[in-house]
Amino acid sequence: MAKRASKVFKYRSFDDDVVFTKNQNATIPDDYIWLHQNWFYRMIATVVYVIAVVVSNVYCRLFLRTSFRNKQCLSTQGKRGAFIYGNHTQPLGDALLPMLVAIPRRAYPIAEPANLGIPMIGRLLTMGGALILPAKLSQMVQFQRAMNHRLNQHQRIFIYPEAHVWPYYTKIRPFPVGAFHYPVAANLPSYCMTITYQKSRWFHRPKQVVYFDGPFMPDQTLPRKQRQQKLHDQIHAQMVVRSRQSNVSYMTYQQQTH
Repeated sequence: MAKRASKVFKYRSFDDDVVFTKNQNATIPDDYIWLHQNWFYRMIATVVYVIAVVVSNVYCRLFLRTSFRNKQCLSTQGKRGAFIYGNHTQPLGDALLPMLVAIPRRAYPIAEPANLGIPMIGRLLTMGGALILPAKLSQMVQFQRAMNHRLNQHQRIFIYPEAHVWPYYTKIRPFPVGAFHYPVAANLPSYCMTITYQKSRWFHRPKQVVYFDGPFMPDQTLPRKQRQQKLHDQIHAQMVVRSRQSNVSYMTYQQQTH
């Protein structure tokens, strides 16, 4: 793989944050609402989403120079909800990419509460479709109700199971089996979108090429925990295979042992 790195990130474990934002420790308020019923709020949210789709097209297509491979596999979703798993490699791009992928449907990415602390963008995340992970068990019912509502609308739920964004990282980090609780519980198809970085003929910054694979269905012949494990293993393995399409290292990652 060619070495064209412009920045070095040091880490101790794959669970480390390497990018920090203002209000990194933002938490979800007790009165947070996942599923708004107010018609005025929903109207404003629709406008925000449309604007976000335009911004997504401009940012992803022009700045990241995003292109898709095998995206047609998503058509097998049919008239049902689905989950799409991706590797987390762009602070802003990963918030916008699902909107581009989901067209003509809407995208509902699952996001950590820390995202609410991002200046300006944090306040618009929910309007843009983000499903913020609850901080308390008492909030889980509302979160699950909102997710089920979107799945019943045949929408797409996006999950970045690596949790922490590592800019331009070209390998697939370990991610928890628990991230596959949702498609197993709902018995719905999952897909993976593997973000790779490939040499650009005209630019120093690599272009982003996204590969899609699936559907992966929960194996109903197995107990629930084993269904989650099998789904996890299938998707992780496929993403590892696709990640080998990356042929440039724009950032360098060094593991510290002390």
